[in-house]
Amino acid sequence: MTQSPGWHGCIRLLIISVTVFLVGCSGIKYSLYEQAISHEEKKAGLCLKTIEAGGKSISLLESERGENKPSIVLVHGFAANKENWIRFASHLTDTFHVVAMDLPGHGDSVKDFNLHYDFSDQVVYVNETLTQLNIKKFHMAGNSMGGAIAALYAVAYPEQVESLFIIDPAGIFFYDCELTRRLAKGENPLIVTCDEDFYQLMDFALEEKPYIPWPVTSVMAEKAIANEAINRKIFSDFHGEHTYSFEDEIKKITAPTLILWGVEDRIIDVRNASIFKQLIPHSQVVILEGVGHAPMIEVPEKSAKIYMDFISSLQHVGKAGAVLEGS
Repeated sequence: MTQSPGWHGCIRLLIISVTVFLVGCSGIKYSLYEQAISHEEKKAGLCLKTIEAGGKSISLLESERGENKPSIVLVHGFAANKENWIRFASHLTDTFHVVAMDLPGHGDSVKDFNLHYDFSDQVVYVNETLTQLNIKKFHMAGNSMGGAIAALYAVAYPEQVESLFIIDPAGIFFYDCELTRRLAKGENPLIVTCDEDFYQLMDFALEEKPYIPWPVTSVMAEKAIANEAINRKIFSDFHGEHTYSFEDEIKKITAPTLILWGVEDRIIDVRNASIFKQLIPHSQVVILEGVGHAPMIEVPEKSAKIYMDFISSLQHVGKAGAVLEGS
């Protein structure tokens, strides 16, 4: 029995209808994602900007500047982005001028396979961005890879960094952890190749997971999958051999330093906090129970309170401020 031409037409119509429906759903999903992120940014007092710095397109979030508002620069971790800081920053922007950038290779900033992404290279990229923004003195905070970058930045530009806040920082892996054991087996849970990988990474990195609605998590997963190749490049660059000794470099830090760590960190063992404290002069450590690798995401209000108390405790607070030109 043969199928009539009309039957084939119905099949084609069905395929077209399903395709249009799926594309439409995808469009709605991304629209909801953009609306949700924009709402969070506005609520936090942050404005989305794109600038050219060192010949590279850099996306960033920035709050209102003011003569009486010291600057805080926030540096995210590997395969993360500026949005990781929004809820944390919302507790800071009334008092501080806050900048959270997408590092090259991340978020909405340039993704160039010809760039190098070692910690020391990224220090240069951060400096190019801050130079373009005309910010000359600031407090600096970084998480994970961003913590290592911030630490080396404080060494390279000690005259700029008023204080240093490193959250579960990378750079020292003296104590073994679940990540190092899995890397030894040839697995890398930080690289996302499918939806399942993304949700497993969230479980792996975060002990106290915040509520994030479906459209946002779904788009986040798609973005992470799309970044697989550049993430492999970045990981290879900073995870390989360095032309410097990270441990020797951070001994040179002169800025007052606070080290914050989550006990349940499966990516970098909390015991490494003691090594950082040992190496960085005049540093102090705060350990959070029931928290994983990203306290500023998991417990943003508590992390921000700890940070503001630290800045307030510094003798130069009130005198330290953003030195801005052309603002």
